[in-house]
Amino acid sequence: MAILYALVARGSVMLAEFTAASTNASAIARQILDKIPGDNDINVSYSQDRYIFHVKRTDGLTVLCMADESAGRRIPFAFLEDIHQRFVRTYGRAIFSALPYGMNDEFSRVLNQQMEYYSSDPNADRINRLKGEMGQVRNVMIENIDKVLERGDRLELLVDKTANMQGNTFRFRKQTRRLRNTVWWRNVKLTGALIILILIIIYVVLAFVCHGITLPTCIK
Repeated sequence: MAILYALVARGSVMLAEFTAASTNASAIARQILDKIPGDNDINVSYSQDRYIFHVKRTDGLTVLCMADESAGRRIPFAFLEDIHQRFVRTYGRAIFSALPYGMNDEFSRVLNQQMEYYSSDPNADRINRLKGEMGQVRNVMIENIDKVLERGDRLELLVDKTANMQGNTFRFRKQTRRLRNTVWWRNVKLTGALIILILIIIYVVLAFVCHGITLPTCIK
């Protein structure tokens, strides 16, 4: 099997695990859980001889697996994403209050089943090659956010900048509406003045015409 061991944990509390081989993977996994820094979401891999421990932590829930070095990274991380979604979908908020190994009896069978699928079924690689593209985009986004934070920008400052942009957009729209109304009224006034001018011209022309026609009658 390409994937030989897997676990699900909340912090350092093991909730479920399964091993397909007789190794010390469980002991190493515990050390990794204790040494993972901070509480941020991460995707990271650790090397141990010819085996690689792949770790995915999302919203405080850590999913870990040990795989052969030849398995690469795409399949193990696709497996971890699958396990994370299944675990959250199955147990929901019970995850945050579960006792150590509280889901092991039931979920260890799911770990075993999915380990076999991702290790031996060729369809897993074809499907996850497509999923991998989306995952790469997500990793790039996380990396960019990390770079911003490393420069010393506070997350609150980013929120403030967004709020300012929204305020500027609102003011711009308000000014645009005001300018549009001003231009409209100006056009209405110009149109009214033009109509009045045309009416005056018509009146003057008609007056001259009428005067020219009635003038011979007045001489008689």
